[in-house]
Amino acid sequence: MTVEAPSLPPTPEELWQMLFDRICERIGPHFARSETRDRVKAYLKGLLSPIERKNGWKLAEEAGESTPYSMQYLLDRAVWESDHVRDELQAYVCEMIGNDNGVYVIDETGFLKKGNKSVGVQRQYSGTAGRVENCQIGVFLTYATEMGYTFVDRELYLPKSWTQDPDRCRKAGVPEEVTFATKPQLAARMIFRALDAGLVASWMVGDSVYGSNRPLRAGLEERSQAYALCTKCSEKALVQGEAKRVDRIAAGLEASQFQRLSAGNGSKGPRLFDWAWVELDKPEKQGWQRYLVVRRSVVAGEKPTDLAYILVFAKCGTTLEEIVKAIGMRWTVEQCFEEGKGEVGLNEYEVRSWHGWFRHITLSMFAHAFLMGLRLLSQTQLEDAAQNVELDEKKRWRPSLPHSPQSSLSAFKQSRGLACP
Repeated sequence: MTVEAPSLPPTPEELWQMLFDRICERIGPHFARSETRDRVKAYLKGLLSPIERKNGWKLAEEAGESTPYSMQYLLDRAVWESDHVRDELQAYVCEMIGNDNGVYVIDETGFLKKGNKSVGVQRQYSGTAGRVENCQIGVFLTYATEMGYTFVDRELYLPKSWTQDPDRCRKAGVPEEVTFATKPQLAARMIFRALDAGLVASWMVGDSVYGSNRPLRAGLEERSQAYALCTKCSEKALVQGEAKRVDRIAAGLEASQFQRLSAGNGSKGPRLFDWAWVELDKPEKQGWQRYLVVRRSVVAGEKPTDLAYILVFAKCGTTLEEIVKAIGMRWTVEQCFEEGKGEVGLNEYEVRSWHGWFRHITLSMFAHAFLMGLRLLSQTQLEDAAQNVELDEKKRWRPSLPHSPQSSLSAFKQSRGLACP
């Protein structure tokens, strides 16, 4: 009787190639021509490569080409729909990390630009720069679970200086049906698209740009989507039939109503804050409740405490600990921006047109999701290996969860020796 030797787990390079080929096969049907499929594959490889700049010239050089024309053609005149690839991305993320405890996170980021030709560019506040700059603003929806986090949708914010100038929009390739939409309106489009696509989330979290928008909150409540959204101190909420500013409600809290809870682990350990909550007037939906949650920074010496106000819509019986855990997942969107710009060229495009922006951004998002999937599979592989090694329990190595802030994609790639074959 012949006994077959147990198969060895794939090497990091083999795992990379296997997952990369799987993704290329997945999105391949969305590109009618074989030349376009090959170009997309080369573009994605370039985005995943260790080259410092990931613009058209550098991506072409990485692909062994002497000019950037083919890469520019892919983003400009080639026939394909970025929204179809976006839909494929959502299905991929759902398969990889989707579960009932997922969390949607909404936020925007700035892309600094020169001149006035790039679609959507104007002098406007950029949280990335922390000041008013000449930039484009992209609004992004990310999805996070304890297994990982990544982008799932994107919209370009088009200011009124553009939507009120049809000739300028026409030159940038903006579709005629595109009209002005606020950032919360763009957020609502993405959230409802993801819900319709079956990407389930137990929570929706975001900052005050979105939490202070009543139509967005009403839309989420209509869809029975729980949320924990930061809001401005001047926002009003109903308490016993009376509309009160949230900062005035918080001022009436007793010290005994606060409890210290962790919003998750950070690079320096648990992120501890003092938390309190107030029950607001009930919504019309049966089985649901609204709350105001107040987060207070832990007092250190003479430093005054910082307060944050979060409006919550949740199922009856939800605990404060569950709400705090959901709020604590908001940091993952910042990780997505940092990793997207640092690892897969999210901000290094050289396109001016509407569809050029969406095409590059969508492919960068897919590249980020690829790295998320690679990290997840590598983690599973290591955990399986650890379970098969009989060591003393105290000495047994246990990998950290991939969503830990200490486990950035850059550190992951360096530790595993991962690079494009």
